[in-house]
Amino acid sequence: MLYVRSLAFNFVFYVNLIVQMILWTPYYFFSPRHRAWFVPKFWSHTSMWLYDKIAGTKSEITGQENLPEGSFILAPKHQSFWDAIAFFPFLQDPIYILKRELTWIPFFGWYILKMRMIPVDRGSRSKALKAVVAATRQELARNPRQLIIYPEGTRRAPGDEPAYKYGIVELYTQLGIPVVPVAHVAGLYWPRRKFLRYPGTIKARFLPPIPAGLGKEEFMERLIGETEAACDQLLIEASQAPNPPPMPPTAVKRLRELGSDTPA
Repeated sequence: MLYVRSLAFNFVFYVNLIVQMILWTPYYFFSPRHRAWFVPKFWSHTSMWLYDKIAGTKSEITGQENLPEGSFILAPKHQSFWDAIAFFPFLQDPIYILKRELTWIPFFGWYILKMRMIPVDRGSRSKALKAVVAATRQELARNPRQLIIYPEGTRRAPGDEPAYKYGIVELYTQLGIPVVPVAHVAGLYWPRRKFLRYPGTIKARFLPPIPAGLGKEEFMERLIGETEAACDQLLIEASQAPNPPPMPPTAVKRLRELGSDTPA
């Protein structure tokens, strides 16, 4: 049954994406940008609804009271495709930094360009980072927006050793806006590079914002410490749920380090 429900959800998920992208095209491209945001946010809500009804996985996101007004950086853990679509409905005008090649995809790339995302050329990291900072600062000067950036860059398994990159520090320092860490263990239920979708409840939490103006080392210590502590707690909760998802080796190792019993 797990395989059938996972296969069914994956099929319906992408059909839903393609159908909505086509059907909403006239409204999306002829509407002002602030109104056009309804389309991707509606798609996110319907995707989470399908995820619940077909795969049996609910999404429980708390801590909305920690989201500041105006511009800030949202810094989620990156474990799954789930965390790429689950958070932006909670933001007024989110902005992503993404690979330029994504803008070349028909329809999908046009949707990205409509929302004035920040494309980046792969190559020299230092040059790319400078270009990203300049483009983001220019965009935030035009409108109060919420920058979504994954501090670890690539997806990592739940419980894995943290590997935060320097880019988030540079953006925090240069932009002078608060950072809201986001903790979750979605990779237990929607694993990377696998088609299986495990039932249960994905819990995610917007943590209290880290204020602007801290030193680089202090900021990084707070970001890692607060995010990882909250992720550890969510990992323990998931492992002790009535019907816990399978724990990858990284999660089992981390649970042992935390002194928590792992499911059989």
